[in-house]
Amino acid sequence: MAKPSLNEDRLKDVMKATILEIFQERRELFQELIIEALEDLAMIKAIDEGKDSEPVSRETIFAILEQPE
Repeated sequence: MAKPSLNEDRLKDVMKATILEIFQERRELFQELIIEALEDLAMIKAIDEGKDSEPVSRETIFAILEQPE
C-alpha cells in the first residue's frame, strides 16, 4: 500500500488550518497564555528598572499594596 505524501505547501496549509482551528476552539486558553506572557514582560521590565534603585523596606511596600484604589 502506498503511503500518502505531503509536499511542503500542503503541509503548511494543513498546519495553518490546524492552528487556526485550535485558536478558535480554545480561545480562552490562548487569551490566558497571552495575558501571562504580558504579565511576565511587565515583571521583567519592572525588575530591570528597579535593579539600580535604592532599597525599600518591607513595611513601605506593604503600605503601598494595602492602599485602597
